[in-house]
Amino acid sequence: MGIPVVACKCAVCLSTSPYNKRLRPSALITLNGKKILIDAGPDFRTQALNYGIDHLDGVIFTHAHHDHTAGIDDLRVYHMHTGGTLPCLASKETAEDIRNRYQYIFAPERKPGKLLSRIDFIALNKERGDVTFLGEKIHYFSFEQAEMPVNGFRFGSLGFVSDIRDYPETIYEDLKGVEKLILSALRFETSKLHFSIDEAIQFSKKVGAKETWLTHISHDVDHDSAKQSLPSNVFFAYDGLSINF
Repeated sequence: MGIPVVACKCAVCLSTSPYNKRLRPSALITLNGKKILIDAGPDFRTQALNYGIDHLDGVIFTHAHHDHTAGIDDLRVYHMHTGGTLPCLASKETAEDIRNRYQYIFAPERKPGKLLSRIDFIALNKERGDVTFLGEKIHYFSFEQAEMPVNGFRFGSLGFVSDIRDYPETIYEDLKGVEKLILSALRFETSKLHFSIDEAIQFSKKVGAKETWLTHISHDVDHDSAKQSLPSNVFFAYDGLSINF
């Protein structure tokens, strides 16, 4: 829901710490000069303005939930500037869900005044494998969150795994050799849809990542006090964090 949560008066939402001001999680990956966005949530416009994202070569969607896709309307500005199309990578199910939710963008009829988008989806048709996107080789793998198909991705030594709870054991093969892992963890208490922080730590240990950055953190977690309980190679991510890989 983003932090502070609307109408919430808890200590984290009232905190003045910049680390407790958290927009919906997203990432900007730079590969050989190409800028690739991972997920465009409802805060994307603010994120793009805050961090000067004046160009995108492509977008990857992990899954179709609102907090990862609701900024899709704000992607249109990028192809408006170039006159070309904006390639998007997603599972077949995610692409279909997005087209249905935002049918006014993807409607085939080109009528005056329609907000038609030049967003082209490239579908991932398998549960795991490699894909060439914008000339870059990317490894992907699949799991489910409450029957919603979700994709994780690997960019060389970097792994990106969000909204994970249930997963196949093959995920450890997909992440073998990953040195830096971005991993979602909602709070310390268990959840039906997300790893807890302790579960995420155990997962990262099994992966063997040298560094793990926890994202998708709820307002139940105060960044400054909770970070004291983390292992030395596990960290809370924060808005504006930059990682080299």
